[in-house]
Amino acid sequence: MTHSHDDHHPHTHDHSHSNDHSHTHSDSHDHDHPHDHGHAHELTFEQKLEKLFTHWIDHNDSHKETFFTWAERAKEAKLDSVAVNIKKAGQVSEEITRLLKEAMKKLKG
Repeated sequence: MTHSHDDHHPHTHDHSHSNDHSHTHSDSHDHDHPHDHGHAHELTFEQKLEKLFTHWIDHNDSHKETFFTWAERAKEAKLDSVAVNIKKAGQVSEEITRLLKEAMKKLKG
């Protein structure tokens, strides 16, 4: 499963597909996330981070839900040991979201 982020599409993340879309993220990436460019000033570093945190949290949560759904499906298919690992991935995703939310809270002061 390839999952890099090039971001030339909006993220809705149903993830019932094979997940072979490619996107890449870097500090200076060109993409089509919704942005309000109606203001005359550039975003501060902190504002950019806040937007990234919001995106990362939403994106990560969509993956977390997919992990839990597929863990249940694997369990129903009698693939218990596989289900355990997928569920653990969902739990790790929960921790990632917690860390990102904590960082955003610190950023906001």
